[in-house]
Amino acid sequence: MKVVLLGAKGMLGFDLKEALADYELFAFDKDDFDIRDSKRANNCINRIKPDVVINSAAYTDVDDCETNKKLSFNVNGYAVGNLAKICNKINARLIHISTDYVFDGKNKKGYMESSNPSPINTYGKSKLLGEILLKKNAKKYFLIRTSWLYGKNGENFVNNILDKAKRVNILHVVNDQSGCPTYTKDLAEKISSIFVASKNYGTYHITNSGHCSWFEFAGEILKIAKIKKKIIPISSSEINRPALRPKVSILLNTKVAPLRNWREALKEYLCDL
Repeated sequence: MKVVLLGAKGMLGFDLKEALADYELFAFDKDDFDIRDSKRANNCINRIKPDVVINSAAYTDVDDCETNKKLSFNVNGYAVGNLAKICNKINARLIHISTDYVFDGKNKKGYMESSNPSPINTYGKSKLLGEILLKKNAKKYFLIRTSWLYGKNGENFVNNILDKAKRVNILHVVNDQSGCPTYTKDLAEKISSIFVASKNYGTYHITNSGHCSWFEFAGEILKIAKIKKKIIPISSSEINRPALRPKVSILLNTKVAPLRNWREALKEYLCDL
């Protein structure tokens, strides 16, 4: 089976390369070609004629998206629609990675795969456009929403907390946003084992099990790392950020066997570090 992986140097892409090692893998990043370049993407994918295309490429700087809206919609939206058209023509499956940020965060119970999206920032709106164009232009697609990713190859919340704990004695962390921390290694293995060869197309929510606030997440990081620093909970309004964040980012997985608990995954990640 031939698999084309886009966004191979990203945090999820890094782990996907390892998880897909048993396949004939063609891994690309923006250094190879920009997914906004529809002609180059078309030529490359048509030359390989893969069975599966996995799109883990995205513009993920949530705050930066507010000032670079055109770039956000081109990368996260229109480029996805173009990839869907290319895959449809060669009868390839398209696995596309989306986000919890397509929801407004007002539902305290969380969001199922069938819940209606209603994003509150540019990043979420651009990712929703990608979802819409994916569904419109591809017949064989897997839309995988995930949340609060961390992994070995990229900037993430876990590493930021560890770095900050080296520099300050008191950490201030948001306590009014909840979500599902997800280890990219676990997500990558799930994608490889479940979706690459599957024909059960549609929308899926895949995260590590359980949920917490950023404050609780930070506390668990320091606990496992055995770092004794004081953490003070704060509200989102106390941080002056360009982009609004959903208060509830809990994705409810109703379709496949759940991943392990987020605490267990976090412990393995920190031990590996």
